[in-house]
Amino acid sequence: MTLLAKIPCTIVTGFLGAGKTTLVRHLLENAGGRRIAILVNEFGDVGFDKSFLAACGVEGCTEESIVELPNGCICCTVADDFVPALTSLLDRAEPPEHILIETSGLALPKPLVQAFQWPAIRSKVTVDGVVAVVDAPAVASGAFADDPQALAAQRAADTSVDHDNPLEEVFEDQLLCADLVVLNKADLIDAAALAKVRADVEGHLPRAVKVVETDHGRIDPRVLLGLGAAAEDDLDARPSHHGEGEDHEHDDFETVSLAVRAGITAADLAARVTAAAETKDVLRIKGFAEVEGKPMRLVVQGVGRRVTHHFDRPWRAGEPRDGRLVVIGLKGFDRDAVAAALAG
Repeated sequence: MTLLAKIPCTIVTGFLGAGKTTLVRHLLENAGGRRIAILVNEFGDVGFDKSFLAACGVEGCTEESIVELPNGCICCTVADDFVPALTSLLDRAEPPEHILIETSGLALPKPLVQAFQWPAIRSKVTVDGVVAVVDAPAVASGAFADDPQALAAQRAADTSVDHDNPLEEVFEDQLLCADLVVLNKADLIDAAALAKVRADVEGHLPRAVKVVETDHGRIDPRVLLGLGAAAEDDLDARPSHHGEGEDHEHDDFETVSLAVRAGITAADLAARVTAAAETKDVLRIKGFAEVEGKPMRLVVQGVGRRVTHHFDRPWRAGEPRDGRLVVIGLKGFDRDAVAAALAG
C-alpha cells in the first residue's frame, strides 16, 4: 500500500491536565462528518476520558468509536494492548478515516511512534503527526523548568541529591517528539508571560516545529489533521531521554482512586478538591460525582491550584451513580492527607 492508502493517525500527547481530552473533543465536534475513531489511554482505573468524550452528543462521538486502554501507560503496553486495539479498529467493516490517539499525561510518545513500524500495522496506518499539548500557565509558573544554579548549589551541599527530574523528562520527551505544539489555556496568562512560555518551549524543540496558541483546545482541525509527518519513518529526528529498547517504567508516579459520596454540592466538592490538590506532590485530580438535586453528572478537574467543574451529561437510566476521583501524584504522596481533604 502507498502512504496515501494508509489510515492517518494523530498522536495527542501532553502533560497531566494540559487539555488533551478537551482538544480531542473539540476535534470530534468539528469533524465535518469525517469518520474518526479514538484510542484513549488512562493512568488510573476510572475511565474518565472515554466517558467525557462519549458525552459529546455529536456524530462520530459514540461509545463504539472510542476504545479505552485503562490501567497503565500506552507506551509500556504496545504489544499487549495498543497493537490489538488498533488492529480491531482497522478490521471493522467500515474502518475509520482518521484515528486520534490520546496518551496518558505520563506517556512517552516515541515508543508509541516506534510501534507503527510493526509489520502487522505498518502497511495499514501512518503517524500523520504528533501533537504536544502544553499547559501554558503551568509552564509560566515554572512547573516544568529546573533552575541550574539552584540545582548546582544543592548538589554541592548534598551529593545524594538526584539531578534527574522525572516531570521535566516526561515534559521534554513529549516536546522532542512533536510535529506541532499547542500552547493551551493561553487566555489565562498575559501576553508577556505567554511570549516567555513560547520561548521556553521553542528552546526545547530540536527542529523546526510550529507552535500555536489556543484556549479550551479550540483549534481548527485543518491545523492538526493532515500534517503528513509519517513520524514512524522519522525517528532519528526525535531524540529522547530514554534510549531505544530501554525500559520505561512509571515508578516515579502513582495513582489512587477514591469514592465520592452521593449528594454533595458542586461548590463543596470543588472546595475539597482544591484542598486535596494542595497536598505535596499531588499532580492532578479528576473524576465525576452525583450532585444533590441535579440530574446531570458533575465533572471535576484539578491541576495544581486550578480546579474546574461542569455538568457534562444526564445520568443514564440504570447507570450506577458512584462518584469517583482519580488522584495522580509523585510516588509516595500522602494518600491519607488527600483522602482526608476529600472527605471534608
